[in-house]
Amino acid sequence: MPRLPLEIFLRGSSTPEPFALEERHRVFACDRKAFARGVRAGMAVAAALALAPALRIAPRDPATETEALLGVAGWAAQFTPGVALEFPDGVLLEVSSSLKLFGGLESLLERLRRGLAEMGWSSVLAGAPTPRAAFWLARAGKQEFIGESAELEPALAALPLEVLRCSDETLAAFEAIGVRTLGELRALPREGVARRFGQRLLDDSDRALGRLPDPRNFFVPPARFGAAIELPAEVTQAEALLFAARRLIVQLAGYLAARSGGVQRFVLRLGHRDKAPTEIAIGLVVPSRDAEHFTLLVRERLSNLELAAPVRELALKADDVVPLPGSNLGLALEQGKPPGQWEHLVERLRARLGTEAVCGIASRAEHRPERAGVIADAGQKRLQLDFGERPFWLLESPRPLAEIGAVPHHDGPLELLVGPERIESGWWDGDDVARDYFVARMQNEALVWIYREWRGEGGWYLHGVFA
Repeated sequence: MPRLPLEIFLRGSSTPEPFALEERHRVFACDRKAFARGVRAGMAVAAALALAPALRIAPRDPATETEALLGVAGWAAQFTPGVALEFPDGVLLEVSSSLKLFGGLESLLERLRRGLAEMGWSSVLAGAPTPRAAFWLARAGKQEFIGESAELEPALAALPLEVLRCSDETLAAFEAIGVRTLGELRALPREGVARRFGQRLLDDSDRALGRLPDPRNFFVPPARFGAAIELPAEVTQAEALLFAARRLIVQLAGYLAARSGGVQRFVLRLGHRDKAPTEIAIGLVVPSRDAEHFTLLVRERLSNLELAAPVRELALKADDVVPLPGSNLGLALEQGKPPGQWEHLVERLRARLGTEAVCGIASRAEHRPERAGVIADAGQKRLQLDFGERPFWLLESPRPLAEIGAVPHHDGPLELLVGPERIESGWWDGDDVARDYFVARMQNEALVWIYREWRGEGGWYLHGVFA
C-alpha cells in the first residue's frame, strides 16, 4: 500500500521544513519532521503551528490522490495482471502466479519497494490469502505475509478497529464499551452488532477471513500515459528538474512494461506560473522502455535548456505505445564486448545537438553519384548501403585535375588502379552526364575516385576520396 496523500506534495524534491496536509482546518497527515515536533493527524491547524512555527501546510487534494493511485496501479501492472484498487490509498496485487517469474516473494518485494521509492512513494507491503486481510495488515502498518488461511484469524484479531474505516461516531461507541480490536469486535454477539452498527462491519470481517466472497474488478492500464508532479517550490535551474523528472520516467517505464510496449516519443511539459508551458519532445530512433536511457536523454536536453520562467509543475506524456517484444538471449555467453547500440548514440546526439543536426543516409535508384545518396531519418529501418568500389565521401562539386602527358595529376601523377566504370545518365532531365570513373592512387598512397568527362570540354575531375 503506497502512502499517497502526503507524498504527492513531496515527490518533486525534499523540503527542509516540516510538512503537513490540512482538511477542514485539521491536520490530515504529516511527515516525520512534523511528527517529531508533536504534530499529529486530527490536530487543529492552529495547535500544529504552535508546536512547529515553520510547518508548511497544503490543502488535501482528493482528485490528485486518485490520479496518483491510478498511476501506481498502472506501474504495478508490470508484475501481475491481477491489480485492483482500494480507494483512496491502496493497491492490491494478486502475485501467486508471478512469484516464479520474479524469483520468489522476497525478490518481488524488493523490486516493489525499490520501484516505489524511485517514484517518490513510501509504502507498507503486506500479504494474505484474502485481499481485504492484506489491505488491513498494510493499513495497520504491519509488514506481515501470511501464507495459510488458518493463520488469518489470530493475525487479524490484534488489528485496531481503525482498519475498518468506519465513522468517528462508531469508533467512539466501540471505545465506550471497551472494544478496540477486531478480535474484541468478533467476540461480541453478532446479532447485537448488526442491529446497532449494521451488517457491513461483520460482512467485511467475514470477507477478510475468507468466509464470504470478495470479488474485485481488475485494473486495466490506460491506452495513453500521463503523469504529473507539483513541485514544492519553484525551480529556476533546468538541471534541478531532473530529480522530479526521473520519478515520472520510472513510472512511465513500469507502465510500458505492463503494456508490453515501448515508445518512440514522449513529451516532458514544464508548467510555469504566468507563461505558457514549455514542452520538451524526446524522440527515439527505435521504440524503447529503458528508464535509464530515457533519463540520459532528458538530462542532455535539460543541460542545454534556458528556462523562460520558474517551473512549478512537471508532466510527462506518451501517446503512442507500440508493441515491444523482449529480446532473445543466446544459449551461451558471447565472447568479448557486446555490440554497441548505435540507436542510443543517435538519440543522445540528437538530445544534445538538436533533432535536425543528426540525420541518416539512404540510397536511391540513381546512377549519377552526386544524386545517389539522400538525407533520411535515422529512425528508419537500417539502410543497406553498398557502394562497391565507390568512396563514401564525395566532394560537394567535382574538382578539375591537371593533365600532363595524358596522365591526370593531383599532388603528383595519379596511378589508375581500377576502371573504367562508364556512367551515362540523366538525358531525361537535362543534366545528362557521360563519364568514365577510375580508382586512382596518389603519391602518398591515398586512394581517390576520379573520372574523365567525354562531353563538353572533357578533362579529368576529382570526385571522391576513399577513407
